[in-house]
Amino acid sequence: MVLSSIALATVMQTTHFGTYEGKAVTLYTLKNKNGMTAKIMDYGATVVSLTAPDRSGKYAEVTLGFDKFDDYPKKSPYFGTIVGRVGNRIAKGKFTLDGKEYTLAVNNGPNSLHGGLKGFDKRIWSVISKPSDKNPSIKFKYVSADGEEGYPGELTAIVTYTLTSDNAMRIDYDVRSNAHTIANLTNHTYWNLSGGKDSTILNHKMQINSDAITPVDSTLIPTGQYELVENTPFDFNKLTRIGDRIDAKDQQIEYGGGYDHNFVLNGTVGALRRAAAVHEPKSGRYMEVWTTEPGVQFYSGNFLDGTLHGHGGKVYPRRGGFCLETQHFPDTVNQENFPSADIKPCEVYTSTTVYKFKVK
Repeated sequence: MVLSSIALATVMQTTHFGTYEGKAVTLYTLKNKNGMTAKIMDYGATVVSLTAPDRSGKYAEVTLGFDKFDDYPKKSPYFGTIVGRVGNRIAKGKFTLDGKEYTLAVNNGPNSLHGGLKGFDKRIWSVISKPSDKNPSIKFKYVSADGEEGYPGELTAIVTYTLTSDNAMRIDYDVRSNAHTIANLTNHTYWNLSGGKDSTILNHKMQINSDAITPVDSTLIPTGQYELVENTPFDFNKLTRIGDRIDAKDQQIEYGGGYDHNFVLNGTVGALRRAAAVHEPKSGRYMEVWTTEPGVQFYSGNFLDGTLHGHGGKVYPRRGGFCLETQHFPDTVNQENFPSADIKPCEVYTSTTVYKFKVK
């Protein structure tokens, strides 16, 4: 009997990683034909580890995370997680939909952040498609109950991670609801492309295809305006060292303690286009970010403080990692001038983001 290629495919490595609220947490390993590996767990659909090659072809860790599961629920500043139901901030934890006001948990100063006290990052997701040696992809599903964390409607989210043959990690989102609601899912991986050669990301060079940011107030809530980046510390239209202007005398920089801002991406929303690129000179690693989303939050790890010990016992200092969270804009539900994050019944919201690795 001749077996098909599907039958010959073997499931990639699965590891018992820990226990959360009495439920087992499983870590799944994906590997592409080049040797790139990703380790992703069902708790928070979280990227625990990703390796990428340097200019000599040596693979090394390029994300921030923990080696032990117990550190995630106790200490993690959203390392690698899927955040939702609504990522980023909602002003004063309130929004109005169809004439009804909804109140959310306030967990970030006066505002609601990343879905509330127990957002999607603190839930165990179902695995509906496991990775194999023929298909380095995994599909997670989470059903958020009507009223969970204060949000209306039962919402079903499906997130698929794929390692491609050209050394990219692709994330596909599929979101639908049985009632009018809002959603803004994103991945919150912290990156340091040095592979352990540099403890901070200040020497990384960043490029963002954006002509404007959405400026914020002192609580990091957008004012509702758009501000051009030209001749400001936020102009990354050319590769620019992250550390060059991170402490500039600029009100927006002071509010964020560095960079923690939404950049309005150029190009057609809904089309997969290059949003950003990052070059790490020592290793030669070069990461491109492609997305269908209207914005990206560039966060320069300002609130890391040297108290977290991550992969291999490494201490993560202030600005030890950066995030590029593709997204709808912060507080978009309360801002008439921002793209809508509405999800309506019988409609499917889809989104794609790709983190592609090369060398320079």
